[in-house]
Order: sequence, then structure tokens, then C-alpha cells
Amino acid sequence: MELRASFSSRKGFLYDMLSYHLGWTDQQGQPEDNPPPAHFPSLIALVTCQALSGDFRKSLPIAAAVEFVYNFTLVHGEVQSGGIDAQERPSIWWVWGPAQAINAGDGLHALGRSTMMRLAEWGLEPDAVLQAVKALDQACLSLCEGQYMDLSFQDQLLVTEADYLDMVRRKAGSLPGCSAQLGALASGAEPDVCAQFQELGVKLGMAWQLTRDISSLWGPEGDGSTASNVLNRKKSLPIIYAFDHSDIPTKRELGNIYMKRVLEQDDTVRIINILEQCDARQYAEAQAQQLAEEALATLGELCLPEDGLTSFETLGRWALGKSNPSENPSGW
Repeated sequence: MELRASFSSRKGFLYDMLSYHLGWTDQQGQPEDNPPPAHFPSLIALVTCQALSGDFRKSLPIAAAVEFVYNFTLVHGEVQSGGIDAQERPSIWWVWGPAQAINAGDGLHALGRSTMMRLAEWGLEPDAVLQAVKALDQACLSLCEGQYMDLSFQDQLLVTEADYLDMVRRKAGSLPGCSAQLGALASGAEPDVCAQFQELGVKLGMAWQLTRDISSLWGPEGDGSTASNVLNRKKSLPIIYAFDHSDIPTKRELGNIYMKRVLEQDDTVRIINILEQCDARQYAEAQAQQLAEEALATLGELCLPEDGLTSFETLGRWALGKSNPSENPSGW
């Protein structure tokens, strides 16, 4: 397995924390064999390479590198948000403290870069390997820009839809875009095809984020009972739409709620009611649907095999919350 291979010669407390975060060990370092499935950005590289070359294995270092970087964002994001649970277990910062969590996140980022270098073992030319590392670094910088914007929006009462989509493109689109671009690179595709897949990945990543924002707002029961992003004043598309399209008294009420120092559970229920009244959920779902359709429409210009098209359609459904692959490809 490509992820475990990156740990094969590394020992010490840092790697104990990382193994815990990845689901390989418990808090005491005892082995566990219940790692979470690969995340959406990672799988795009495998699907792209398989569709273009018929062999996803050449993109395994890319998928592993993207997975490490994505987990770096999760660990740091948990510190920033104060989240206690990560993937159904206490987060690193909750167990070992925020300082060690930041250290662990930095370690995951470094592992992502070093894992990308393993492309040379799969026959990729040195120039192409350096291109892949550069693309990963650029994606990391872009997602950090997006995270800065997302955090800054929490202190702003009004955020425009254009600014929100710019933030989502950076924060949630850059890494899937890089994954698809490099999956194409590993397959031997020409630069223009790699660029085309990069844009496909960006739009699927944006659709994925919009869908997660909607799910986080309404919760599994559809009533906002787990709307933690409301409590930290996160500005997602349904909230922005409600501020733009509600009547004046409702806008004033919504603004008063978001100006509170501490929001309560009753506030989240009222916010969900306001969103329902102006069809904010339906609007956000339609925007996610449009992004996914725009992404997949570009595949019509390529002569992909039927199974390749089917795999991308599955990714599109996953981005929209209509599918969630439970098994990783062989070799992951």
C-alpha cells in the first residue's frame, strides 16, 4: 500500500500520531485495521489515470501525496475550529494538544511532498516529477489562501456569492484539480489534456464542498441539529443566499443572530427555518449540480472508454452526495 510504504522506515512519536490519525493504530499505539476510505481529492488521480491509460497504478504516488496533504488540512482545520472528533475518533489536538497537532499536520504536508517523489520509481522522467511537486505546492498555497478567506468570512456579516465561490475554488477546488491534472500527467497525456482535467477536478471539488456545506447545515436529520458551522458563523452559500434574497425584516433578524457573541441551539433552528423559507437549500444544490455537470461535460471532447466515463459519473454523484465509494482501489 502506497500510504504505508511512506511510513516503512519512519519511527517515533510523530509517526505514532500520524498512524493514529490515519486509523492504523489507537491512542496507545496498538495496531488497528480500520482506516477511513480515501478522500474525494485523492481518488480523482486514480480515476483519471485509469481512464486515460488503463492502469491507475502509475498514479498511486500522486493519490497518496494528495491524501497526505488533504489530511494535513484536516488536522490543522481541527485546531482552527476546535473540533473534537475526527473521523469518528478524538482528533489529534484533543488527545495530544494543539501544538503537537500543528506539528503532526506539518509532518503530513512534508510526507505529501516526499511521496510525490516516488513517481520516479514508476518511470516518470525527473522533469515531470518536479512538475508534479510544483503543482502540489501551488495547490497547497491556493488552498491556504482559500482557508484564510473562509476564516475571515466568519468575522464579516455580509459576504458576496462571488467571493464565496472564489474562496471555494481555492480552498476546495485546488487540490482535486491538482489530483486530476497529475493523474493525467502520470498517464502520459499532453499538457492541454492535463489542463483540461485540472479544471474538471476544480469544478468537481467545488461541487463537493457545496454539498458538504449543505449537509453540515441541515445535518443528517435535515433539521439543522448538527449545524456546527452555524455556531462558528461560517458563511456558506445557503446563508449568503438568504441574506441576499430574504425580505428586510428577515435579513435584520438573520443579521442580529449572527452578531451575537455566542450562538445557541435555538438560533440554529431559526436559521434553518429562514433558509427553508427562501429556498436557500434548493438554490445551493442547483449550483452544485451545475458545477458537476460543467465538469463532466468536458469529457465529451475526449475519447474515453465507457468504463472511464462511468467512473467519472460516479465521482460526479459522489460530489453531489448521491454516492460514496466504500472501497479503495487495489494497491491503495
